[in-house]
Amino acid sequence: MENSKANSKSVILNYGVLLGILSVVLGVIMYVTNAYLNPSWVYGTIGFIMIVVAIVLGIKAYKSQNNNYLSLKEAFKLGLGIALIGALISVVWQLILMNVLEPDYMSQMADVQRTQMTENFPNMSESQINDAMEMNAKFSSPWIIAAFAIIGNLFFGFIIALIAGLIMKNKNPQDV
Repeated sequence: MENSKANSKSVILNYGVLLGILSVVLGVIMYVTNAYLNPSWVYGTIGFIMIVVAIVLGIKAYKSQNNNYLSLKEAFKLGLGIALIGALISVVWQLILMNVLEPDYMSQMADVQRTQMTENFPNMSESQINDAMEMNAKFSSPWIIAAFAIIGNLFFGFIIALIAGLIMKNKNPQDV
């Protein structure tokens, strides 16, 4: 039993780092193509596919290392661990982007949001837009964005691990 725990840590670390590196590469591509302020749905879809693939491959690798046995609890542990490590690496990239590469990132984002509000809601008064921008500013610090990124990754990691675990589970008959 101890051997499978050691394998789970290795799998979590390997696939979590893989997810993190892929997330950073996607972030760098978005930065280089100047899509980091207003990304299209394509980037979100690619990011979601990356987390699904990393978690499913991680669970599958663990199962094959564990004599083709997998419990739902192990799948959750793997999925959440992979998602957490991937999120932490991705957050480091986001913090570097917001604080080092683009120190005025938050003001750029506010300008994009103001422009989108003006275009999407032409009947909003300037006062209403200012109120909405003040509310956005409260939730737009780099640390709050990082926290939401980690929480979002863990949420998706939980859902993906649940689905993958239910599909791939195979209980060891020796476990009681």
